[in-house]
Amino acid sequence: MRKTRILVIEDNRILRDGIKAVINGEGDLRVVAATGGNHDTLQQARNLKPQVVLIDLGLRNENGLRVVATLTKELPQAKVIGMGLIPSQLDIIELVQAGAAGFILKDATIEDVLATIRSVAKGMKILPPVLTGSLFTHIVDHALRMGKGKLQDAVRMTKREREIVVLIAQGMSNKEIAQLLNLSTYTVKSHVHNILEKMALHSRLEIATHSFENRER
Repeated sequence: MRKTRILVIEDNRILRDGIKAVINGEGDLRVVAATGGNHDTLQQARNLKPQVVLIDLGLRNENGLRVVATLTKELPQAKVIGMGLIPSQLDIIELVQAGAAGFILKDATIEDVLATIRSVAKGMKILPPVLTGSLFTHIVDHALRMGKGKLQDAVRMTKREREIVVLIAQGMSNKEIAQLLNLSTYTVKSHVHNILEKMALHSRLEIATHSFENRER
């Protein structure tokens, strides 16, 4: 049986060694290397050509998301799984945009960890179970399946809602937007509420920040 080749990137030595021991105890999985996330990690990944990369997103010496993005760009055959504590919605957005195929909670059971590795190795996309069933999960899942680089591409917004997102990003108030678009302030507030729900955001500032970040990409 050909074993799935796995690279583990985790800067906590005890956790790293434990993950390696658990994985190597399985007949169909093998850790080809376990590293602390040093400067030579990417070169090591290029040399070993793992099928799955398990990476701690909270690395002390590296930006975990930057490493994920580089890995998925340079080693498209490798499926990257992020590990971390309970993620925020923004964390998952960034992880998806970086190209990761899955996420494992650090308090997940051994069975869940192994199941996620096997599923991702087969081409599946695995999101945190704590988000399963939410509207946000369906949006991000759609983005994953469609290969979208920007979350808003996977969110169905009306032309008017997209116009309002742009104006919010420009710093305009609801009253100013209403005057510019010849709408009532109440109507603008209703659109803003719908935008917040569709994008799983919580404030006008988050809408502006999200819009600006995606223009910069």
